[in-house]
Amino acid sequence: MKGSKGVSFSRLFPLIAIAVALAAVTVLLIANHSSSSLPGNVHSESVTGFDGQLLSPRKPAPPVGGLRNYLGERVNLAAYRGKAVFVTFLYTRCPDVCPLMTAELHDTLEKLGPARSRQLRIVAISVDPHHDTRQAVAQFLEEHEMAGRMKYLIGNANQLGPVWKAWNVGSTPDSVNPEFVAHSALIYGIGASGRLTTIYPSNFRPEQIIHDLPELLRD
Repeated sequence: MKGSKGVSFSRLFPLIAIAVALAAVTVLLIANHSSSSLPGNVHSESVTGFDGQLLSPRKPAPPVGGLRNYLGERVNLAAYRGKAVFVTFLYTRCPDVCPLMTAELHDTLEKLGPARSRQLRIVAISVDPHHDTRQAVAQFLEEHEMAGRMKYLIGNANQLGPVWKAWNVGSTPDSVNPEFVAHSALIYGIGASGRLTTIYPSNFRPEQIIHDLPELLRD
């Protein structure tokens, strides 16, 4: 697994160990998702033909409230119809899962190559409105070689709160380390029609998204 540019393996190894433990919990949560823990009261199931968990019933993806990225550009998921969209929730100070998920999304784009990468969009939404400033997000994307490749949406608590609610995403201070944020660590796959279709755990493999991309583009 590639880390961010300039991060040594010795620094990354403890993060990998933490992420593996957290990812195991995530997998269990996905396997036991109730309709109350996913957007729109949908549920997930394993289905032949998808490497991600398929969501049912298929409903339009919740909006992102016209949030802006760190460059001040407004983002609307409806503008991405015809492409597959992968949405996740991150914060720049995250010590473990967020940078590892971002590294794997980077590897996904690398393995797809420039032409196929144009068939999808990656959107990250902040769960830390107080610290995810434009400068912090710009640095995070630069470190992970995702500048221009990931739409990282930010805002204040009043702007982000309705989006968290629509996506059923928690954002609370970590009970052990309050300077960190406890939040959902999933990736949501949206088909070309704009319907919420799949979810992936924090320990997803790039090959899962690559495998599901054609199906999402046919949705």
